[in-house]
Amino acid sequence: MKSVICLSASVRTACQHASVCFPLYRGLSVCSSSPRLTDPEFVSKTVIAQQPRVSDALCLQRERTRSVAADVHRLYPASATRRNEATSQHADVQTAHRPAGRATQHLPPCAPFARAERGAAALVNIQPLFEEDVIMELCSKLADFPSDDRAEGLATLLESCVSVGLEAHSPPVLILVKECLELLSSRDVGVAQLCRLGKVACALEGRESRVVAEVMPSISCALEEDTVSPSEVAAVYSLLAALHEPRCPQQAAMLSALHRQAQRQVHRLGAGHVSDILQCLVKLKQKQAISLVLRLSHRASRVFKAFSDDEIIKVLSALMTLGQHDEELLAAMEKHLPGRLGKCDPELTSTVVEYCLQMRYRSEPILEAVAESFVRSAERHTDMQIAKQIVAIGRLNYLPQCSGQMFKKLESVLTARFSHFRPRSLIDVLHACIHLERFPLNYTNKIFRPCFLQRLRAEGEPVDRIALGQLTQLHLSVALECKHYWGPRLPFFLHVKNFSSPDQAFESPMETSLYRQVKGPLVQLLGGEFFYTRIFTSAGYTVDVEICLDENGFVLPPSEWEHTEKRVAVCLDGRSRFCRNTQHLLGKEATKRRHLHRMGYEVVEIPYFEFEKQRTQEEEVQYLHDKIMPAISKFRLSHLS
Repeated sequence: MKSVICLSASVRTACQHASVCFPLYRGLSVCSSSPRLTDPEFVSKTVIAQQPRVSDALCLQRERTRSVAADVHRLYPASATRRNEATSQHADVQTAHRPAGRATQHLPPCAPFARAERGAAALVNIQPLFEEDVIMELCSKLADFPSDDRAEGLATLLESCVSVGLEAHSPPVLILVKECLELLSSRDVGVAQLCRLGKVACALEGRESRVVAEVMPSISCALEEDTVSPSEVAAVYSLLAALHEPRCPQQAAMLSALHRQAQRQVHRLGAGHVSDILQCLVKLKQKQAISLVLRLSHRASRVFKAFSDDEIIKVLSALMTLGQHDEELLAAMEKHLPGRLGKCDPELTSTVVEYCLQMRYRSEPILEAVAESFVRSAERHTDMQIAKQIVAIGRLNYLPQCSGQMFKKLESVLTARFSHFRPRSLIDVLHACIHLERFPLNYTNKIFRPCFLQRLRAEGEPVDRIALGQLTQLHLSVALECKHYWGPRLPFFLHVKNFSSPDQAFESPMETSLYRQVKGPLVQLLGGEFFYTRIFTSAGYTVDVEICLDENGFVLPPSEWEHTEKRVAVCLDGRSRFCRNTQHLLGKEATKRRHLHRMGYEVVEIPYFEFEKQRTQEEEVQYLHDKIMPAISKFRLSHLS
C-alpha cells in the first residue's frame, strides 16, 4: 500500500498545487449531463494532508527518451518503509522543454500550471501528468500490486482527474475506468476500496457509471455474507448516500441488509463512524429506521467525549432531523459539554441549545454554560446563533444566575446590530424574553412601528401565523404587564384570533387522558357538570376547564353564565407542558398563566405528577377541593371586603 502512495504522489502533488487555477468542484460540473455527486465532503477528501515536494512531480515531466517507469522507480523506491520517507526524497530535476508538436488536446481549456513553491513566480506545467502514455505507465505499474492496493491507486488517480476537471470521456479517464472494470471482474477487492471506487466513479460518470454497476453487486455479496467491518459499514452508508435513488430496489435491499449489519456492530463503532452514519441516514431519509437511530444515539452517549466539535454538530443535527433522542445521550451532554462550551465554536453552542429545546431538556449546567459563554463572547456570534441561544433559554423557562449580565449584553448587541438583524430573528429574540418576564420595551417600541412591519414584508420574510402570533403575544405582554408603556402598539388587524394551532407554538392542548381522570372527581366536587371545557378567551388563549362564579362566589350552572362575576381557569397540565426532565413549565405555558391572571382569571393548576399520586376517588376529590376552593374563597373574601 505504501508503494501505491509513492507511485501516485506526483499526480496528487500537482493537483494540490494546481488549486489556484483549477476550481475544486469543476470535475463535478463539466463531465457528462447525468446526475453527479455533489457532496463537498467527498470532494474535499481528494486533497491529501501530507504534501510531497513539488519537485517530485517533475519526475513525470521527462524527455521523450526517458522511461516513465525508470523515473518513478528512481524517485520512489518500492523498498521505502515509511510514507514520509518515500515522499521526502527528491531530485534536482530540471523541467524538460516539451517539443512544439506535443499535443495536449485532452485537457480542459484552463491554465494548466501550478506554482512550484509558495511565493515563487515560476509555474510548473502539469499537463504531462495526465497524458495517455503517463497514465498507461502508472496503470501498468499498479497491475503488479495486490487487488486492494491496486484499487486504492486507481481511486487516487481518478480523484486526481476529478480535481483538475478532466471529463468522463477524456482518454486518461477512459483508460482508468477500463483498468477499474478489469480489476472489479476479479471479485476480490475489499469493501472499503469498492466504496471509494464507486464514489469517485459516480463523481465522474454519474449513477449510471459502469464502475458503479460492477461495485454494487460485490458490496451486496459482502453484506449478505456478514464479512464487513465497522469502518466498512460506514463506507457503504457513504456510498449509498452518494448514489441515493429512492425507487431503486437494489439500493433498498442493500439498505435493509446494511441496517442489520450496523445494528449488530453498533457497539464497535467509533465516534467518527457514528457521526458519519447518522449524517448518511439523514441524506437517505431513513426516519423509519428508528431502532438503528436509537442504538446509534445510545452509542453516541458512550463515545461522546471522543467527538470533535464538528462531529457533535453533525450528530445532534442528524438526531433533530430524524426526530429521535436517547436519555443517556442527554446525560452525556450534561456531563461533558458545560466545560467545553466556553471555548468551542459558537455554532456548537447554538446546535446544543437547539437540540435541548427540541427535546424539551432543561439542563441547568448546559444552559448556565451557554449564558456565561454568551456574556463573554456574544460579539463574535452571528445573529442566528444569538437568536437560537436566547430562544432556547426563554422557551425552556430558565433564568440563568448571570441573567443580569446576559440581558445587558443582549441589549448592547441588539443596539449595535438592530438594523442588521433579520426581522424574524429579532422577533424570535424579543418574544423569548417575555417568557422570562423581561420586557424589551426599547425594541418593542421599534418593531411595532409601520416601517419595521414594512421591512418584514420587503425583505421577503414570510409573515406567517407564527410571526403574527409572536407579535400579538408581545402586544399582550406590553398591554397587560407594562402599564407604563405608551409607545406604538400592534395594529388590531394583525392580531391572531386565537393561539391554539397544530404546531403548538404558543400553548399545548389539554391531554384527553388527564381530562378523563379529572372529570369524575370534578363533577362530584361541584355537584354537577357546572363547567365548560376548551373555552377561548377574548385574547385568544384556550382555557382547559372554566368555572364561573356569581357575585357571592357561588358556582353558576351553564344556564346562568350571563350573571358571571368571576371566572376560574383550571389548567390540566399534562407532560407536554413541562420540560422533559423537571417539573418546570415551558416558557409559553408560564407566559399564558401570567396573562390569564392579568385578564382577571383565578388560575388553578392541576399538574399530572400531583394528580397521579392520588390513589382513590376520595383522595382525588379532596385534592381538587384543596386546589379549587381556595381560589373561590379568595374571591368571596375580596367581594365581602
